[in-house]
Amino acid sequence: MKKKTMISLLAAGVLTVGALTGLTGFADKEEDKQATGDYTLLSTSEIEEAEVPESVSADEGGSVVDVAREVMPAVVSITNRSVKEVQSLFSRYGMYYGFGGYGDQPYTYESESRGSGIIIGQSDDELLICTNNHVVEDATEITVGFVDDEVYEAAVKGTDASNDLAVVAVKISDISDETMDAIKVAKIGDSDTLEVGQQVVAIGNALGYGQSVTVGYVSALNRTIQMDGYDNTKLIQTDAAINGGNSGGALLDMKGHVIGINSAKVAASGVEGMGYAIPISYARPILEDLMNRKTRTETVDESESAYIGISGEGVTEEMSSLYGIPRGIYLREVEEDSPADQAGLKRGDIITKFDGESVSSMEELREKLAYYAAGETINVTVSRAVEGEYTENKVEITLGALADYTTD
Repeated sequence: MKKKTMISLLAAGVLTVGALTGLTGFADKEEDKQATGDYTLLSTSEIEEAEVPESVSADEGGSVVDVAREVMPAVVSITNRSVKEVQSLFSRYGMYYGFGGYGDQPYTYESESRGSGIIIGQSDDELLICTNNHVVEDATEITVGFVDDEVYEAAVKGTDASNDLAVVAVKISDISDETMDAIKVAKIGDSDTLEVGQQVVAIGNALGYGQSVTVGYVSALNRTIQMDGYDNTKLIQTDAAINGGNSGGALLDMKGHVIGINSAKVAASGVEGMGYAIPISYARPILEDLMNRKTRTETVDESESAYIGISGEGVTEEMSSLYGIPRGIYLREVEEDSPADQAGLKRGDIITKFDGESVSSMEELREKLAYYAAGETINVTVSRAVEGEYTENKVEITLGALADYTTD
């Protein structure tokens, strides 16, 4: 008996640089939020009714000092440790000149990068922090540093690479009472009401040196840039300094409400006075979805390993731009009577999201699948070409048991 070729998964996460911005509190529900989740960000009207520090006027706003004092406890630093694989220089020459030997195989090295995040919610079990996807991407280990300089391990709760957003979680049981007393949940504002010329404050872990504050103005609204993860996002442009480490960081109005998520990823080299932020009103429903995911920190037992039944290859950013096809996994084969086949997937389809998280390679899909047990039903987002145009649909796939898919 031989096992068929199949897909299983393991979850991953490496990072780049980023800071983060905050949202606000969440409704207290009876359900187990760790398992099912039912988080929502406070509405603008609820924020206006929320407590405002005496030094910060609810109408006019406060000074930069007031905003920094109010929001700093909600801002965190994020450190991403990952393992990167590179090909040796000797091996590259070998490919060109036809010789092999020492250095033929790629080698790996440990990498560390820093960004920021903001506390956006708390349940009985978890403290939830939002950031940019590129801050936690490919991470093998994530740690979060709070305002009292204490550092704790964190886990990725959910990511959306197509919008460069992510949510990480820290177990409440791991956090000391002193740290819990020092931190707070940020309040979210309404980016739809922003005006050009409005003063804003950015807070984040700039260059990994620790939290810092920069000040500026809204320079422009609805800016678009051609970059993976930002192609369809109308960004806020600001002249507040946004440097490496500020990615995902908080862009705040003068009431201390988060109105944007900063990103150093979209900052052009050699350009000064042009920073960009994801509008919080745009990010809000995406973050709420990520917050309500089940935090998966352990791979399932081998006896529960799941199976989908596809083979394919990743659509790179270059291929996407060149041929006008969505980023994701192009399906070269769908195994007959497999979970994918039963869900209606076909050869030529492109899987763009697995359980709400963007996927761009078979390796990434395998890494994710290792955290899901056979029998679980998950949503998969699929793009299919119809009369030359790709249309996107969500389908449910009930994962099969790996052990059941064998053949002679």
